[in-house]
Amino acid sequence: MTANTVTRSIKALVRAPDPLTQSAVSGHLGSAPNIEIVSEERPDPADVAVVVAERMTVEVTSLLRKIKATLRVPVVLIPSEIERADLFMAVECNVVAVLPRAAATSKRIEEAVLTAATGGGVLPSKLLGELLRQIERMQREVLSPHGLHNSGLTPREIGVLRLMAEGLDTAEIADKMCLSERAVKRVIFGVTRRLNLRNRPHAVAYALRSGVI
Repeated sequence: MTANTVTRSIKALVRAPDPLTQSAVSGHLGSAPNIEIVSEERPDPADVAVVVAERMTVEVTSLLRKIKATLRVPVVLIPSEIERADLFMAVECNVVAVLPRAAATSKRIEEAVLTAATGGGVLPSKLLGELLRQIERMQREVLSPHGLHNSGLTPREIGVLRLMAEGLDTAEIADKMCLSERAVKRVIFGVTRRLNLRNRPHAVAYALRSGVI
């Protein structure tokens, strides 16, 4: 996936395991015309975080979780090596781009930052294939046995939301799904409460974004 056109300066926070690497990566990115390097001490919020690491250690995972919790920005991870088993954890920590350090040229890092800032992702084909297999495995072994979809919705919830999206009211949904109106209301209440959604339109929007309706 290539970087989209960026018309504003992208603020990037760089974290590296040693001062030399920190300086090199920051210097490369800072020389790009549309990327500005920021520090954690500055009040300016970052758009993207760039994390350089040897591997996905406990410390690196903790750092990624901290970035996710405090900055809530996409992460470009540049590891010397990454195990397939660590990939899913990285994605859960907002990592949207993985560049093996041996192949991380200045140009590729810059492109990954711009792609991440515009909502895209960069994964080597082997890692992408492994990620898809892990997702399929999670759906088959964890979610499906409990009647869940990887969106966090059950088949009944998806059915109710699909009919809501078509404009049906509670009584019409109950009739279509052979449920009581009270049961339909319980389904909707359960979805909105569990997923912290504000109302019915918000629930429909969530289902649309998740690709289930």
